Amino acid sequence: MAFRIDILKLDPFLLALIATVLLATFLPCSGGFAAVMAWITNAGIVLLFFLHGARLSRQAILAGIGAWKIHILALATTFVVFPAIGLGLRAASHGWLNPAIADGLLFLCLLPSTVQSSIAFTSIARGNVPAAVCSASASNVLGIFITPVLTGLFLMTGARGGFSLDSLLSIVLQLLLPFVLGHLSRPLTGAFIARHKAILGKVDRTTILLVVYTAFSAAVIEGLWQRYSVADLGWVFVLNGVILALALVFTRWAARRVGLSKADEIAVVFCGSKKSLASGVPMASVLFPTALLGPMILPLMLFHQMQLMACAVIAQRYGAREGE
Repeated sequence: MAFRIDILKLDPFLLALIATVLLATFLPCSGGFAAVMAWITNAGIVLLFFLHGARLSRQAILAGIGAWKIHILALATTFVVFPAIGLGLRAASHGWLNPAIADGLLFLCLLPSTVQSSIAFTSIARGNVPAAVCSASASNVLGIFITPVLTGLFLMTGARGGFSLDSLLSIVLQLLLPFVLGHLSRPLTGAFIARHKAILGKVDRTTILLVVYTAFSAAVIEGLWQRYSVADLGWVFVLNGVILALALVFTRWAARRVGLSKADEIAVVFCGSKKSLASGVPMASVLFPTALLGPMILPLMLFHQMQLMACAVIAQRYGAREGE
């Protein structure tokens, strides 16, 4: 089987993320400039979720809604198995792992799945694309509700002040309301979005970079790099790999256990094993104080590239085997 080594190259967006972290490290925003950046970032988050809602096609969801076994397995992996893994790692790491890293890894495990890459990899692997569209979209919609609830239960305690009514109001105003309005606007905006798909990708990336810059600026000012050692960052890579490997193995095993076809198995693997950077970073900015954002999203930023690299290889192998 031919193997394209270019799939292992770093994507330009990851390089942009690294550059943004470096910029925040050496030129962090503060004072009035930080307040302006926070306002711009919040506006970007509202626009991002509006466009996500406008992009959600009811026809595509209806085409794959009957594949209930796929949806149950993928959603159970995303919102039950992943959180269990995160809680287990945090418990097992007590006493030897930086608590901020453990919390960041747990937050990663509470997030919804990706949409675009789940569908793209399912298509490359010749899987059940309509079911993948439905499952990945459902994960993102449900994640607007489920992720904040799980975060409130497992992370927002003690110094973080708990899950307050203010947090709930922020979620509704910045995430849920724009998403609903965007979806209701489809009769007016759907054709425009379809013709300009690149717009959503640019808004995704720009919003994430804005959040990362403001988050790491505040974290650097609070002494982020004094609290993190090189060994800590090494553990982020290692434990991210463990989480991803467990999710990939579980989704494949569970799909075969219930007797799914190869095409359905592929949809479960790619919809159930990934976590959304596009949803996770904006959610974190709503859920956590700015000074805590850097440590909370660092594992997610690294996990993003790792999952793309691993799933690219797996999709290629699935596709090659299906084509024999």
